Amino acid sequence: MMTTIPIAKYDSAVPRYTSYPTAPHFHAGVDRHVYEWWLAELDPAQPLSLYLHIPFCDSLCWFCGCNTKVVNRYSPLAGYLDLLKAEMKLVAGILGRRSVSHVHFGGGTPSMLSPADIRGLGDLMWSLFDRAPGTEIAVEIDPRSLSFEAVRAFADIGVNRASIGVQDMNREVQEAVNRVQPLAVTAEAMAALRSVGVERINIDLMYGLPYQNVDRVLHTVECLLPLSPDRLAVFGYAHVPHMKPHQKLLPEAALPGRDARFAQQAAIADRLGEAGYRRIGLDHFARPQDPLVTALDAGRLRRNFQGYTVDPAVALIPLGASAIGALPQGYVQNAAAVPEYSKAIQEGRLPIVRGVAVTPDDRLRRAIIEQIMCNLHVDVGALEAEAGLYPDFSRERLALAALEADGLVEVKWPVIIVPESARFLLRSVAAVFDAYLASGVARHSRAV
Repeated sequence: MMTTIPIAKYDSAVPRYTSYPTAPHFHAGVDRHVYEWWLAELDPAQPLSLYLHIPFCDSLCWFCGCNTKVVNRYSPLAGYLDLLKAEMKLVAGILGRRSVSHVHFGGGTPSMLSPADIRGLGDLMWSLFDRAPGTEIAVEIDPRSLSFEAVRAFADIGVNRASIGVQDMNREVQEAVNRVQPLAVTAEAMAALRSVGVERINIDLMYGLPYQNVDRVLHTVECLLPLSPDRLAVFGYAHVPHMKPHQKLLPEAALPGRDARFAQQAAIADRLGEAGYRRIGLDHFARPQDPLVTALDAGRLRRNFQGYTVDPAVALIPLGASAIGALPQGYVQNAAAVPEYSKAIQEGRLPIVRGVAVTPDDRLRRAIIEQIMCNLHVDVGALEAEAGLYPDFSRERLALAALEADGLVEVKWPVIIVPESARFLLRSVAAVFDAYLASGVARHSRAV
């Protein structure tokens, strides 16, 4: 993919827009009391989405930006699961019995859980909540520590989608990031999942890692295509050692520069397109019959903390340390540190420590940003009419004119279109409508 867009000009730090307002603007004014009030206001007829965070791994990938901790024995996980179950009971006690349309086990490494604990967690969840028809239950998996017994246990509690971390298939890159994972390990995990009926399988890849180049990322793709994943997520490595000190362990001199990163993501996108995958938003790829593609074509694609989704739930309920939730009234986040999370649960308190209430202006801007990130176009006028809100977007229109001059957008106000050649800079286009970006001291990953 060639481009005449001045990439260097737009290679600035911008959010990934999995929420709006974004997480750096959450504050302590939204606490457990506010959250309890918001939960009580939810429409009982509307299904919920659950996110369960397991913040433990048995080894640390040095590129990791997640909230996780390495453990070399199982007892911390067992103790944490007791807390997670207690939190689930607290939330269900406020909500009453509700229907669930989507569940996501994230981490960390949820696949580290013992088969008995997987079943116990699932049994409790389905004793407190009802499973809506067509509910998707997804789990993030590290195939290096996956047992067949764990695979069977996940299937027993209803898991029907798995996301497998791979990142790169070249040994030098794997060693540099402390994640050595032979192709056979990934293939065996996928075969095990399919053998128990978990047919929907995603693979996560990264570009911009140390020692990666175009040939190497294409080698990774060629290794994985015969395994026929339903979806691939292709993320750019975010080097933020000021936030994640373990990233200092990476050989910084071997990190690809801006132009190399652009070439890598473009090469991956082109090859996956040749293989028949449709590109979804910024960084996802899916087979033509995948629900993501159906939702994209129907204008129903959504974006949340798990990335691109078809989840229709009006509320995402966070469970576990650092988990973030989204409700019609705003966003909430649990205590990130396990000791602080533990103290709240042991005292019978919901562990929410921060969040943000959304205003009508936030909702309108969020809808605009989401449509840009999902559809590469937005009719601002239609969203204004739907919201009954007509802000002064003169500042935004001036910014869009500058982007249009550089080829990032086509503007026929109130319609904005992002051409395919500028897809990789979707975040920069969306940022035009971010009223908070210039305020505060939030630090984000770079656009390219």
